[in-house]
Amino acid sequence: MPYNSRVPSPTKNDRLDLRLTSAQKREIEQAAALTGRSLTDFSVSTLVEKAEDLIRREREVSMSAQAFETFSALLDRPAASVAGLAELLARPAVFVD
Repeated sequence: MPYNSRVPSPTKNDRLDLRLTSAQKREIEQAAALTGRSLTDFSVSTLVEKAEDLIRREREVSMSAQAFETFSALLDRPAASVAGLAELLARPAVFVD
């Protein structure tokens, strides 16, 4: 049996239906044609790229060096004692049989 180094593509069963104006569709078709890709390939890759970028930006925390130093110092401080926490944690869990 010959060696095949290609990784199989995942099966694509899900669909995403969109409503567009004629102008929006023409513009997307033109952009896809300019890249030499199919409308589906262009649309999916562009949507996924935009989604990944948005998710990444929402998950990142950016701050100045000064703010990071302050943040790190606050994290390094001992935790404040919370009245009754030790007693609460010593009780049996209510969801355990």
